[in-house]
Amino acid sequence: MLLDTASLYFRAYFGVPDSVRAPDGTPVNAVRGLLDFIARLVQDHRPDDLVACMDADWRPQWRVDLIPTYKAHRVAVETAGGVPDEEEIPDTLSPQVPVIEEVLDALGIARVGVESYEADDVIGTLAGRATGPVDIVTGDRDLYQLVDDAREVRVLYPLKGVGTLQVTDEAWLRGKYGVDGAGYVDLALLRGDPSDGLPGVPGIGEKTAAKLLDAFGDLAGIMAAVDDPSARLTPSQRKRLDEARDYVAVAPKVVRVAGDVPLPAFAPALPREPRDPATLEALTERWGLGNAVQRLLVTLQA
Repeated sequence: MLLDTASLYFRAYFGVPDSVRAPDGTPVNAVRGLLDFIARLVQDHRPDDLVACMDADWRPQWRVDLIPTYKAHRVAVETAGGVPDEEEIPDTLSPQVPVIEEVLDALGIARVGVESYEADDVIGTLAGRATGPVDIVTGDRDLYQLVDDAREVRVLYPLKGVGTLQVTDEAWLRGKYGVDGAGYVDLALLRGDPSDGLPGVPGIGEKTAAKLLDAFGDLAGIMAAVDDPSARLTPSQRKRLDEARDYVAVAPKVVRVAGDVPLPAFAPALPREPRDPATLEALTERWGLGNAVQRLLVTLQA
């Protein structure tokens, strides 16, 4: 089981009241919510291995170099004199992230992030290397591209907490979007994604993109059709796709998750006992996490 950790703690932050606080009054709603999410996921799915995948770099420069608008709207502009390269995170969430990391480490839950890569890339690399079934838990549709029935890779998309999950396999993708996992990259880059700063091809929405992929197979087939006067494209589609060649040339590398991240050595096995009981006890007391930590420990030991 691969966790898109930031996606989950964002959901926890907005789903758990900020009245959930440590003894000193510091909000710990994201921490508590994430621990409860993990306990529920372990209880319901009993994975052999569990990895909390992290964003070591939420906006890698190599993606920005290819598409400068990539996640540009998330960069906070504080003054006219400077543009801090940091994501707009609610002030009471960012201080909770180091606490989350410390608690996961003390529990012994593998936590993996790699410089210059997003959590998506870590997930893509781990899913590609896996020799058995993989469940990816994320609220990010970008990871639909990793769905692969033959390799038993599926996405569990939270609908309400993590107690109600949309099980995303190839049948679900074809029913919803008309593509399989491999085709989702082409669909996404043609359609664009404002939340990631991907412009897409103007005038080519999700339904049109799906129809084009159905007719011509993949992105390469669609662009070959642009150069084929006999291909059944409307004049408007041909013009828009032709004008978007520069974008289409670089977008696949930006949209496709990396599968070759240089991962550090780590132990993915689900821990039965805390790795560092003393540190875990100190963190639990300091941040008022007793019930959440205890629930997770009981679940891990079941």
